[in-house]
Amino acid sequence: MSLIADTIRQIEPQDAAARVAARKRLEQLTMPHWALGRLMDLAEDLAGMTRSQQPPVGRKTIVTMAGDHGVTAEGVSKYPQEVTVQMVHNFIQGGAGINALARLVNARVIVVDMGVAGDCSDFAAAKAGRESDRSNFKFISKRVRAGAQNMARGPAMTREDAIRSIEAGMEVALACCESTDIFGTGDMGIGNTTPSSAIVAVITGGKVEDVTGRGTGIDDQQFHHKVAVIKKSLEINRPDPADALDLLSKVGGFEIGGIAGLILGAAAMKKPVVVDGFISTAGALIAHRLEPKAADYMIAAHRSVEQGHRIALKHLAKQPLIDLGLRLGEGTGAALAMHLVEAAVRILTEVATFEEASVSKATA
Repeated sequence: MSLIADTIRQIEPQDAAARVAARKRLEQLTMPHWALGRLMDLAEDLAGMTRSQQPPVGRKTIVTMAGDHGVTAEGVSKYPQEVTVQMVHNFIQGGAGINALARLVNARVIVVDMGVAGDCSDFAAAKAGRESDRSNFKFISKRVRAGAQNMARGPAMTREDAIRSIEAGMEVALACCESTDIFGTGDMGIGNTTPSSAIVAVITGGKVEDVTGRGTGIDDQQFHHKVAVIKKSLEINRPDPADALDLLSKVGGFEIGGIAGLILGAAAMKKPVVVDGFISTAGALIAHRLEPKAADYMIAAHRSVEQGHRIALKHLAKQPLIDLGLRLGEGTGAALAMHLVEAAVRILTEVATFEEASVSKATA
């Protein structure tokens, strides 16, 4: 049996009995009914995901998948392709946004080369450059190829490469399983809002104009050009909305496939996964199309300023935890949301019930 099929076979819905037990306790806490709102919803979800009334979330791993895209040759981004490999080096040096926020929440960061066009061969040694990052940073290579092809001229990758990218994400999840309670997703890849917009348009049925955003901050002229490039890519490749592998191979990216695989792997191991922004949610859509039950383990970190993110989250029936105008990626939104995840667990496990605290309940 293939790794994808075997992993999907292991994915089960949240545990109903654990959810009932958590809700029963949450409804008896010393506060007005459900007074902490969506934090209490999240606590119930975490109990269902982990099958525990004390959901473990202390050991956090944020996986930042990196890959390049040939479609950058069409002028869809303000930044050149070589920024991807440069930013991977910045991650290794501990100087990126994800490094700072991961340190804040005591999360390990794993950067995965899924298909960076630049040379990453010396990065494993370079990661020791900052003493403070040794314990919570790792760089690994799962490179499928040196960047996806230009989807405006043909398929972004072969179907076999799409399968390999998803399997690579699953392998990362499996490798981290014993040392991780909760995963976070992240991405790095210049031009990757373009394939993400294409994926969202195909899966949700949304208009390209409605699901495409400004990415790295393009102007109106560049935006209209980006929309035209996505439409051309969809017309040329004609991805099958019902076939996630066909869609990923036609207009996807290696890091998007890696994110999908990570989510599926986490779900198979009954581990919560905090999904970052627009690119991560495109990966979540691929995972959901492969196995809808995987959504039971997804926590939407935030609502990106990318307009397609709202449409993608609605399709997944996910309400984001925060809305701070974020659009960086890297896993930064996932890192920020992890404090709220911990807060939800503290509410479930540390707040006393009326009976435990000898507090009178509300009168009818």
